[in-house]
Amino acid sequence: MDLKNVRNIGVIAHIDAGKTTTSERILFYTGKNYKIGEVHEGEATMDWMEQERERGITITSAATQCVWKSKFMGKETATTINLIDTPGHVDFTAEVERSLRVLDGGVVVFDGSQGVEPQSETVWRQADKYSVPRLAFINKMDKIGGDFFMSLQSIHDRLSKNGIAIQLPVGAESTFEAVIDLIEEEMVTFEGEHGEKHVHHPIPGDMKAEVEKYRAIMMEKAAEGAGDELMEKFLTHGKLEKDELKMALRQGTISGKTFPVLCGSSLKNMGVQLVLDAVVNYLPSPLEMPKLLAKNAETGEEISLKPENSEPLTCLAFKIATDPFVGKLTFIRVYSGVLKTGTYVYNSRNGRKERIGRLVRMHANHRTEITEIEAGDIGAAIGLKETRTGDTLCDEGKPIQLESITFAEPVISIAIEPKTKADQEKLGIALQKLSEEDPTFRVRTDEETGQTIISGMGELHLDIIMDRMRREFKVESNSGKPQVAYRETIQKPIEHESKYIKQTGGRGQYGHVIFRLIPQEPGKGYEFDNQVVGGRIPREYITPCDKGFQEGLSRGVMAGYPLVDIKVELLDGSYHDVDSSEMAYKICASIGAQDAAKKADPVLLEPIMKVEVVVPEEYFGDVMGDISARRGMIKDTGSRGMAKTIAAEVPLAAMFGYATELRSMTQGRAAFSMEPSHYAKVPKNVAEEVVTARKGGNSG
Repeated sequence: MDLKNVRNIGVIAHIDAGKTTTSERILFYTGKNYKIGEVHEGEATMDWMEQERERGITITSAATQCVWKSKFMGKETATTINLIDTPGHVDFTAEVERSLRVLDGGVVVFDGSQGVEPQSETVWRQADKYSVPRLAFINKMDKIGGDFFMSLQSIHDRLSKNGIAIQLPVGAESTFEAVIDLIEEEMVTFEGEHGEKHVHHPIPGDMKAEVEKYRAIMMEKAAEGAGDELMEKFLTHGKLEKDELKMALRQGTISGKTFPVLCGSSLKNMGVQLVLDAVVNYLPSPLEMPKLLAKNAETGEEISLKPENSEPLTCLAFKIATDPFVGKLTFIRVYSGVLKTGTYVYNSRNGRKERIGRLVRMHANHRTEITEIEAGDIGAAIGLKETRTGDTLCDEGKPIQLESITFAEPVISIAIEPKTKADQEKLGIALQKLSEEDPTFRVRTDEETGQTIISGMGELHLDIIMDRMRREFKVESNSGKPQVAYRETIQKPIEHESKYIKQTGGRGQYGHVIFRLIPQEPGKGYEFDNQVVGGRIPREYITPCDKGFQEGLSRGVMAGYPLVDIKVELLDGSYHDVDSSEMAYKICASIGAQDAAKKADPVLLEPIMKVEVVVPEEYFGDVMGDISARRGMIKDTGSRGMAKTIAAEVPLAAMFGYATELRSMTQGRAAFSMEPSHYAKVPKNVAEEVVTARKGGNSG
């Protein structure tokens, strides 16, 4: 396979901009779909969840391969396109991040009647973060309100001044009938039952002046984003030839300096083939991407990977999906070397070896068994047991660690319970599968109450999980109120003596310890230091003492939350020849730790979130005021494009319902991201409320 004719791309969009319809059309025109999959009956519902549920349809396969024949740099070329699915919703940052991580280019779809929507801003910024080159496709030009020039202006105002129109629409709304190609200087109409024939015509007389104007802007901006040679040529001659113009656009797009803007209507089968031509002409092949840096898993030294088959194997598992027909699918991007069936790969995260049993390539409506995936390509492995999202798979002799995809720790929990006995077993299976697919979703059992606690990234995240359990796994469950994961600690050192003596008829119990509790700096955790000398406590009882202290500190003295960041120094004690036992010392240490903590000025800690809000300037003051009202500390403010950014630290307890409030405060135009930062002391008045609620049996 010639890598220069491969494109790994994703269709990225705001919910309901027509991402699914556009992807369906791409697969139809590349001959992968025997018929067009229509979604417009329920277009608004074709979001993340529906797709996940209807796994049979193309878009949901995390990577589908198709081939497009077109001219590339003047030559007829067949280009292999790996189309990678990206979800449209911000709450699934993990999903979007892992898709962007393996994309070499993106097609960002906009609704022509809406222009840039808040979610488009969010995905655009995430693509900026990973430096993904991209094209913009202004879709739905046939819709009421469809306005190319308004949408282009909103791209300039809200995303980047470097969006360059390389096409213009002929007509708008119900009169939208063709697209003008500014590079080739011709009008293109789409004929046949599904617009599969594109026919070239001269430019209509009444549009010549407008075409001249936009072609001049395109040429100047393309030259600005291109390399020195083409820029110089433009400055000298005042223009570029067609092939030079394409080359300038390609250089600018790959370097992230320019973003070609196209238009059409996926639903009416107009313009999608020209988007495919643009993908081939302006988006990079794996060979043109910056060198990928990785680390030697043993020595930690940095190495750069070449996308060549002769290099040692390095690949990234970027998504795990549960497939109803074959079980667990692991989607893999190979960065160097060749992944072959029947060979063993080494997982550099857990140090385990796994055998590659079956490899498949996803096509629109079926999958093909393959024997290998080459460098720069994407496919899926079936049946990998130990591999998780973000793991690096490599040769055992050359262990390499790609930068893992880091996922934030979950911060919000709810207790769930099955509605019926029959749901009990299904619940366990459903939760296990969902946590394998989604690295930001966790499940545990609360030892005190026996309840199942699920944790995730936000309220919406957990809502969707509950919904998927109901739809996909047919499990009905009830849930409690969201809970914050509080902690406790002590503020002053204290020395304490604890005795545990029990005399019963036969053998008694005897334990005696003298110890000191010392507060440690945040994040240090629990430490145990044995300073007993001269056998005052026999050696075999030291470990039980340690276990007892840990047990005592696992239940807080204020509201029952675990005590953290404490060092225990075991200083002295005594023993009894007959009555001392491991159990006696464990109980003695546990009771002692509780009693000592009560006297050591205990305090409640709460999780503090690092919050970033990106907000249009006109709402900046309102959002700042609201963050302060939530006990937030503003750390920094800045600008990003046309928007303002606010970085703050806010207690998680004050962030419930924030997404909804931020939307209503800013007409849905602000976006925020939040991740856990650290634990901090809870103010006295708030701590009293938490303790009272907890003691009132409100622990959920």
